[in-house]
Amino acid sequence: MKICVIGTGYVGLVAGTCFAETGNDVICMDVDEKKIALLQRGKVPIYEPGLQELMRRNLQEERLRFTMDLPGAVNNSLIIFIAVGTPAGESGSSDLSSVLEVAQSIAKAMDGYKIIVNKSTVPVGTAEKMRQEISSLTRFQFDVISNPEFLKEGAAVEDFMKPDRVVVGAEEVRAVEIMKELYAPFTRTGARILVMDTRSAEMTKYAANAMLASRISFMNEIANLCDHLGADVHWVRQGLGSDRRIGSSFLFPGLGYGGSCFPKDIKALINVARENDYPLKLIKAVEEVNELQKEVIINRILKFYSSKLAGDRSPVKGKTFALWGLSFKPQTDDLREAPSRVIIEQLLKLGGKIQAYDPEAMKEAGKIFGKKIRYAKNNYEALRDADALILVTEWNEFRNPDFQKMKKLLKYPVIFDGRNQYDPQEMKELGFLYFSIGRP
Repeated sequence: MKICVIGTGYVGLVAGTCFAETGNDVICMDVDEKKIALLQRGKVPIYEPGLQELMRRNLQEERLRFTMDLPGAVNNSLIIFIAVGTPAGESGSSDLSSVLEVAQSIAKAMDGYKIIVNKSTVPVGTAEKMRQEISSLTRFQFDVISNPEFLKEGAAVEDFMKPDRVVVGAEEVRAVEIMKELYAPFTRTGARILVMDTRSAEMTKYAANAMLASRISFMNEIANLCDHLGADVHWVRQGLGSDRRIGSSFLFPGLGYGGSCFPKDIKALINVARENDYPLKLIKAVEEVNELQKEVIINRILKFYSSKLAGDRSPVKGKTFALWGLSFKPQTDDLREAPSRVIIEQLLKLGGKIQAYDPEAMKEAGKIFGKKIRYAKNNYEALRDADALILVTEWNEFRNPDFQKMKKLLKYPVIFDGRNQYDPQEMKELGFLYFSIGRP
């Protein structure tokens, strides 16, 4: 099939590349000249495992192209995916201006029947707004479809190629059948194509992210209570996850969720509910718990350095902290809403110093913090002469470090583990003062 993807951000680039991988002719369009030039040279502007190799192969085999020519891309395609940003406004509402502008541009460029598919995460009712905008600007037939994405950063290519399900919100049978044919290669292993109305499809994306965010905040609340009661959240989590009604996914306590999806989508859902006079009390609490969770390690640090054990009544002024992990999760360079940002900003404000290392997010961190923090060449260099280590992101290379080497590099053998990577008893035997979340 001939496909156009408008927007070469995270969603658009993964979708376009994966559609090309299954034999389709794909044109990815963007207004960013520098980004398009980079992509045309086979370079990916984001870090996503497996994406660059896949993109280069399809470029070489001429199934994938990149352009700034929207009319040309539209006229050479039957299916047009919209994958542009919908940033959150001050109230939490989604900014639909880019989506609607693209819809208008498509309408003006159309030369025949088109299927216009919204991949962007948008409030319920957006497909209807798009339909109205497009119909006012063209005489050609078209269908508008809601086809939300469910990609995890760090595993996006695999998620797209082997989806749990494909949600298609559509009103016309013709468009549904074409979408089923397009997604057939991705659903051969049994994944369902769920066909529903556009409003339900739009709501499904928000509901899914709200459920996952709720599990994270729930487990963090339980972990914090374990800290007060002397229970061990490691065993509590296993007890919960063993229940088939609950399952083990998204039950790991930590420093809260971040990234480009959960925070924005939760705010948008709360906002749209408020606008429709139905306040979401539970989801609002999920958001509040998550914001507080990002400060759990800071509170632990302040308590430690104000104690007799530390022998220092002035909290952290002048102290140096090694930070392992900057991205909001492993296998990405994304720092949007990352817990590391809250921790760094708080410690700098309190007079602390930061020596940070992340396998992929150093460049992005530099754009945010500049010279305010020091960037180490590797995780061990970050430890040199630091007063303590703060583990923020659970990259695999942090799981089994050389603890004896760590003790020699640190001024004091103190670890604040925001991801519960290590065994408390082992840390005690190795001579570390070790603080984690929800474990005695």
